[in-house]
Amino acid sequence: MENIFDDSYFMKKAIQEAEVAYEKGEIPVGAVIVIDNRIIARSHNLTEMLNDVTAHAEMQAITSAANFLGGKYLKDCTLYVTLEPCQMCAGALYWSQISKIVYAAKDHQRGYEVMGTKLHPKTEVINGIMEKEAATLLKRFFIEKRNLN
Repeated sequence: MENIFDDSYFMKKAIQEAEVAYEKGEIPVGAVIVIDNRIIARSHNLTEMLNDVTAHAEMQAITSAANFLGGKYLKDCTLYVTLEPCQMCAGALYWSQISKIVYAAKDHQRGYEVMGTKLHPKTEVINGIMEKEAATLLKRFFIEKRNLN
C-alpha cells in the first residue's frame, strides 16, 4: 500500500499556510512540523501583523511544536517550509535539533546556505519539493506589492 504521507503531501499543507499569509498581506511563507506522519504545528509568516521581525513561519512552528511536545527539542520531527530558512530560523532550527528540514524554494539572497549558516550536523535537508508552486506564490506577492507602491 502506498504511503500518501510523503514530502509532497506535507509540503502542500505548508503551501496552504503560505496562502493564508498571502491573504493577510504577509510574505507568503508557510510551515508545518510533522512527527510520525502527524502535523503537530502549522504556521505562516506573521511579521506584519505582530510587527515583529522574528515572527517567521519557522519560528512560529518551532514554538508551537515545542509546546505540543512539552520540550524544546524537535528530534524525530520534520519541518516542511515553502522557502529556504534564513540564518535566524536556521539558528533556531539548529538549537531545536530538528531531524529533517524539507523546503520548497531556495532563497538565493537571504537563505541560510548563501549566508553560510550551519544546521545541526544530524539534520537532514531536502529541497526543491514543490519549488515551482512556492516560488510562483512568492513572485506573485512581490509583483503585486511593487504595483501597489
